[in-house]
Amino acid sequence: MSTTGERFEKVVEIMARLRAPGGCPWDREQSFDSIKPYTLEETYEVLEAIDNRDWPELTGELGDLLLQVRFYSQMAGEEGHFSVDDVLDRLASKLVNRHPHVFGEVKADTSAEVLRNWEALKAEEKKKQAEAGAGTPQSDAQSVLAGVSSKMPALLEAHKLSSRAANVGFDWPEVEGLFAKLSEETAELREELKKLPEAARPVESGIAGSGRPQVPAALRERLEDEVGDLFFVLVNIARYLSLDSESALRKTNRKFRRRFQWMEEQLRASGRGPAQASMGELEQLWQQAKEQEQRP
Repeated sequence: MSTTGERFEKVVEIMARLRAPGGCPWDREQSFDSIKPYTLEETYEVLEAIDNRDWPELTGELGDLLLQVRFYSQMAGEEGHFSVDDVLDRLASKLVNRHPHVFGEVKADTSAEVLRNWEALKAEEKKKQAEAGAGTPQSDAQSVLAGVSSKMPALLEAHKLSSRAANVGFDWPEVEGLFAKLSEETAELREELKKLPEAARPVESGIAGSGRPQVPAALRERLEDEVGDLFFVLVNIARYLSLDSESALRKTNRKFRRRFQWMEEQLRASGRGPAQASMGELEQLWQQAKEQEQRP
């Protein structure tokens, strides 16, 4: 049996061969920018496999995600930036340096203490990088929010931003404060909704905005701000309860998909679709779909 290192070396060699002259035309023409969408796609497929507890599928998806790392490392090596060895060395060093409670003399008996130490160490690393003139500008590196990418999904970004702020004490002392804030933000949104022109107000059914005058730009921006505030509070509630808002919403999306498709199946049996059913009938079918899932 080959070792883990030998298996990894085999992957390194295969990727190098694919990118070499005479290798795969598709692999050879890829760039950092062209591969980015695949990285995001593979990440979500990993999450899907985890949610489904599909271990054979997860094995393959993790391999696909590892391929992304290998692809970037190969291209970087070809351009003289860094190699996969540099990636592995930096990862090993980071794991050791950020776990002084395991590899050093620092004491951390709880997960909360570990996270506080982790954030402090990351901040110190950013500061040193800025002083050396590399990476994040010094003004950004001094912020506790440094390193939270604006490219990640908005719910995840909100979770990370609020977590960073909470780690330095900027947080609600109890969850009831968050529910009060949720009520406050809901009331503010409702106040802005009162300013909608009558013709642009939401209707009972149909596609949002369909056939109605556009909302004035200034009002639309205020509504967007208020809806964003609502999302941010909800993310904080999830964080406060140690829940992942991104995962929670994905599960709700799948639940909605499952129930709606069950409704479609029932209507299809009578030669109809959702558009040919009344709202009352759709609501009745929706309740039946929920009951179906609750049965043992």
